[in-house]
Amino acid sequence: MRLLVTGGAGFIGANFVHQTLAERPGTHVVVLDKLTYAGNRTSLEPVADRIDFVHGDVADADLVDRLVGGVDAVVHFAAESHNDNSLTQPWPFLQTNIIGTYALLQAARRHDVRYHHISTDEVYGDLDAAAPAFSEDAPYQPSSPYSATKAASDMLVRAWVRSFGVRATLSNCSNNYGPYQHVEKFIPRQITNLIDGVRPRLYGAGHQVRDWIHVEDHNRAVWSVLEHGRIGQTYLIGANGELDNKAVVRLILAEFGRDPDDFDHVTDRPGHDQRYAIDATLLRTELGWEPRYSDFRTGLADTIRWYREHENWWRPQKEITERAYVAAGEQVL
Repeated sequence: MRLLVTGGAGFIGANFVHQTLAERPGTHVVVLDKLTYAGNRTSLEPVADRIDFVHGDVADADLVDRLVGGVDAVVHFAAESHNDNSLTQPWPFLQTNIIGTYALLQAARRHDVRYHHISTDEVYGDLDAAAPAFSEDAPYQPSSPYSATKAASDMLVRAWVRSFGVRATLSNCSNNYGPYQHVEKFIPRQITNLIDGVRPRLYGAGHQVRDWIHVEDHNRAVWSVLEHGRIGQTYLIGANGELDNKAVVRLILAEFGRDPDDFDHVTDRPGHDQRYAIDATLLRTELGWEPRYSDFRTGLADTIRWYREHENWWRPQKEITERAYVAAGEQVL
């Protein structure tokens, strides 16, 4: 298979490229990435001689058309994805998440190329503590510019399937963790703070619940959908990993041998969703997928080990990221 991976220098995309080359060595991979702050070319250095890398923008219709015309399938990871940034600068989220998806869909339509769209559980808004988990039929209720633009991109995919016969599938996944995740994100920020001797920082009271899944499990699910999913179908990807942020911080502290209350509370984010939860029954029953990292603590320990061993990868990002949090008004309570 000739495969175009957009956002392949980002967190989930880079892991997808590594896994694909390891588990499907006959696959020819083309990576398209704009290399914004969240895209890191060094994430692909171990496989650089086995891929074709194109530095470009998914919103560049001419470039996208040329690349899509030369492959059998597209997996679209590229997205602006950090909620905090979407609150201060929404426009890049519209440009990449909506216009970029449109450009890819038009190219997939023109060349009749299989297309898989990566989305997020955040399009569904948040849940009360006792509410059932999100299913494929849950209504969209996005809370931020980020989740609103991802919801819009999902709707575009569905419309292009119905109106133009594009051979597309979608997946909405819960919160990922694992290697190569930018240090602005929750888990790697806590890990790298502790490596640097800085106390972890927790938004508000830390009661926000997320449904955690290891990035390798997510990417195996993507391959299951790409190879066996029904055209037009949305599949929810989750690993029954619900934990609130305070519990996650305490698990990280335990891995470092620190006191469970050795963290600081900081001002909460505006419009912060309180709970996400995924019902992945369709994916499990129809496609037979199961997570390998069923124990969050095992995956977390592996992730901490990776960040300890790859300081040269995350160190250049760290100071810039922490300055950005200060500039955005983060204050210890």
